[in-house]
Amino acid sequence: MAEQHPKSAHSLVDDIQGMSLGILLAGVGLHMLTTVGLITGQTAGIAVIISYLTGYSFGPVFFLVNIPFYPVAWRRLGTAFTVKSLISVSLLSLLTELIPLGMVFSYLDPLLGAVTFGALTGLGLLALFRHNGSLGGLGVMALLIQDSTGFRAGWVQLIFDGFLFGLAFFLFDPVIVAYSLVGAIVLNLIIAINHRRDRYIAT
Repeated sequence: MAEQHPKSAHSLVDDIQGMSLGILLAGVGLHMLTTVGLITGQTAGIAVIISYLTGYSFGPVFFLVNIPFYPVAWRRLGTAFTVKSLISVSLLSLLTELIPLGMVFSYLDPLLGAVTFGALTGLGLLALFRHNGSLGGLGVMALLIQDSTGFRAGWVQLIFDGFLFGLAFFLFDPVIVAYSLVGAIVLNLIIAINHRRDRYIAT
């Protein structure tokens, strides 16, 4: 018989440190991604593409793209989740403006940048998910589908990314899109394999 573990709750301090770590990891990952001119999937991918095409900074675009998803999150996933997601998106939007001021790469191989982005951002999202938060947008929809149907959030995001990257092939250099796809696969595999509520029961 499998050992039964009592359910525990995260304290406010737990949430602050866990979410801060998640936001930092995601911020560094996104900085590496944009340094080498790659794209990604999900809502961040939409924001990156808009940023590249318009010249607007990623942070404000990412914040604005997420706004329509908050009412859905509030109705279906609760106030706490929505507030934490709003805080996370706002802080990440700010952080992506600040990190380039203190972190500059003289050279970063695109493939290494893609893989490192996927690993760091995937771990960052895991930290946020495990503290009942997200980076908004399609992550909200993916968690909603997972909680409603049991279909893994990572697979939901991977399917959407397939459509997004298909569109990107018509907008960007195919080599850039191919490198970017590697990063998105790494990110989504980390979520798909590791984000399971039956393995992690603290809230």
